[in-house]
Amino acid sequence: MLSQNELDFIKTRLSLKFDPDKVILFGSQAREQDDKFSDVDLLVLTNPNGSRRKLMLAMDRELRGLNYARDIVILSTEEFERDKDIVGTIARYANKEGKVIYAR
Repeated sequence: MLSQNELDFIKTRLSLKFDPDKVILFGSQAREQDDKFSDVDLLVLTNPNGSRRKLMLAMDRELRGLNYARDIVILSTEEFERDKDIVGTIARYANKEGKVIYAR
């Protein structure tokens, strides 16, 4: 499981630079079933202007100091609300098992 310092690092770096609506940790780290090979799965709710891929890469660069591989998914808040109860969507997994680590 990520330490509180690591969670604070993620929260601070993403909130100051990108001002997202919400950041949700999900996957094995959120379920506390992680092992030494686990990555960090983050769902970032924001309304991106431009390429989501470029934004995801910029967020990943901002988290370089974190000693874990990272998977960052970007959804708008509207997309999350629409999909959070649809089986098989990342929004549903994050909504069911995720932990909100930052909310504006």
